[in-house]
Parts: sequence; C-alpha cells; structure tokens
Amino acid sequence: MTYNRSREMASLAYHALENKKAENITMIDIEQISTLADYFIIASGSNRNQIQAMADEVDEVLGRAGFEIKHKEGYQNANWILLDYGDLVIHIFDTQNRLFYDLERIWRDGKAVSIEDIEEGK
Repeated sequence: MTYNRSREMASLAYHALENKKAENITMIDIEQISTLADYFIIASGSNRNQIQAMADEVDEVLGRAGFEIKHKEGYQNANWILLDYGDLVIHIFDTQNRLFYDLERIWRDGKAVSIEDIEEGK
C-alpha cells in the first residue's frame, strides 16, 4: 500500500471519529520508526455505546472506501477498541484506559500530525 493510501485511510478515519464526537483525536506518523503501520490514530469516547459507535463508523466509512479491516479487538468491553487496517491502526479508548496506557508517550518517537498535514500530504 502506498503512503498516499495510508493518508487517505487516516483522513477518512479521522472524520468518521469526529462525526461520532470523538474526543482528543491524536494522529501519529510512525512510518519512519516502525514496520507496524504508517499511522496510529488515538481517540477517546465517554462511554461504551459511544466507543462502539465510533468503531462502527470507522469500519463503515473505511469499508465503503474499499479498505478491509485486518483485525479488531476489544469491541465487546469497549474500554479499548483496536482497529487494524494494516498501514493504519486506530485505538479508541475510554478516558481512564487512555490515561493508563498512554500510547502517545510510548510512541513519542513518532511524529504528531494534524488532519491538515494528512490532507495536504505533509
């Protein structure tokens, strides 16, 4: 998959999360530091229903665009849902688990990017 397709996926996922009122959406470009993916998106929801709705929206939007999910984890409990699309990995947390796992700190060697950076191809 090309880096452009990764950016397209990230943009679609970001807006899908935003559409479901995700809180504190963070995008990290990890392409230079990991073979795991090109981007991580980390977002928070306030309750189980919202977190599941966020995951469902991302899955629907990316699916309609032709991107297949490779792996989904944590949907039932919905305190941390992981959606793996290969070059894009999305983490949707409840507030408590996001603070506890602190992925932004763990992946601080990556480059924080904004939606504008993604959409302008930076």
